[in-house]
Amino acid sequence: MVCPYFMPVEKLENGRWPHPSRLPLGAGWSGQCTAPGHEGATPSQDILEAFCNLGYASSCAWAPQDRAWDAVRFAVVAPSDDKCVLRLRYVCERDHAPGSHGELEFDVARAIWLRSHHDQRVQKMAHCFVESYLRKKT
Repeated sequence: MVCPYFMPVEKLENGRWPHPSRLPLGAGWSGQCTAPGHEGATPSQDILEAFCNLGYASSCAWAPQDRAWDAVRFAVVAPSDDKCVLRLRYVCERDHAPGSHGELEFDVARAIWLRSHHDQRVQKMAHCFVESYLRKKT
């Protein structure tokens, strides 16, 4: 699960995860925090590794107490029959239970989103997830 306040920016090549391809976004990412009071702050590598890429917001000192979500998950539902459209399922969790969920669609051939998420952070996470997924498939 990824912290809902994490805005990934670029792949983190020097993370200390034993299996980075198993991370929620398919790789480790560096980025910025969007939590109130920390907007635009770049967390240290320890924070990125322990909380941003893996953690529930409830375990991070930067996350606000009053929040809609604790974590975001992604999964590939299935490529379409013509294998050009990738369908993703997302779940935004609170207290280890689904809070909101839905599907996103990415046109692989044209590299555009056909159905995107309204929250910039979730959409950016989805894009990072798709990038990692497609890299593994090729």
